[in-house]
Amino acid sequence: MLTKQEMMRLAIEMAIMVALAAVIGVSWNYRLLVNAWTGKSSEAPKAAAGISAPIPLPLGLMQVKELYDRKEATFIDSRDRVAYGSGHIKGAISLPLMDTATAIPEFGNRVPKNATLVVYCSGYACEDSIEVGRQLLAIGYTTVYYFDGGFPAWRDAGYPIARRP
Repeated sequence: MLTKQEMMRLAIEMAIMVALAAVIGVSWNYRLLVNAWTGKSSEAPKAAAGISAPIPLPLGLMQVKELYDRKEATFIDSRDRVAYGSGHIKGAISLPLMDTATAIPEFGNRVPKNATLVVYCSGYACEDSIEVGRQLLAIGYTTVYYFDGGFPAWRDAGYPIARRP
């Protein structure tokens, strides 16, 4: 059984460890966080990862909602068409990863290259949005983000969704 004084010391040590971890995390990802917030190019993550093709930057729910409310982005659902039909961010375009070979050229004809794109899929474990974003960057789009929380985060927040019969 811990005394009140030992519990207080333990709580202070835990608070210091959490604060230290937060400082290290923000310091380690500072450039990525600043670039994501300001909408700058994804050159830094590409160089850090040693990947030759650029990758989209991640956005959180609040940033995505802000772009949505301001109508400053085109939303792209990279899930399969069944998932899209059962529910998607209202106004999003369906562009499933499995169909990109044929669908991206048509998409390129409909959406200007200077558009801001937000690609999403089924949440944090889904990487389809990153791959679709990477393909869009490869054909000339310059401002491409992926929404790391994806449709589940959007739906669970109660934001506008649509269904296709």
